[in-house]
Amino acid sequence: MGKAYEAIDERLAKLIARQHLFFVATAALSAEGSVNLSPKGLDSFVILDPHTVAYLDLVGSGAETIAHLRENGRITILFCSFEGPPSLLRLYGRGEVVEPGDTDYE
Repeated sequence: MGKAYEAIDERLAKLIARQHLFFVATAALSAEGSVNLSPKGLDSFVILDPHTVAYLDLVGSGAETIAHLRENGRITILFCSFEGPPSLLRLYGRGEVVEPGDTDYE
């Protein structure tokens, strides 16, 4: 059975820091729209505070994640350990796109 956490504590932050790969999932609101699940990594994830994270979305196969976030803001980020004890951590939340030149980009 899963456990829900109110915030990213030190133990969860350490688990996240050990992962070299994570997955981002978003979906369109429309039943005809797609669900997008993308692998991410390359040291692009950062914890800004116990309730806020960010990652650099490198250009890949398209801009589905950006389109979905602009449409509805829903996002899930999944970390899963590939070494040591099995562990899954999902971050459910609201996302926003921040581009170079935007006030919050730095």
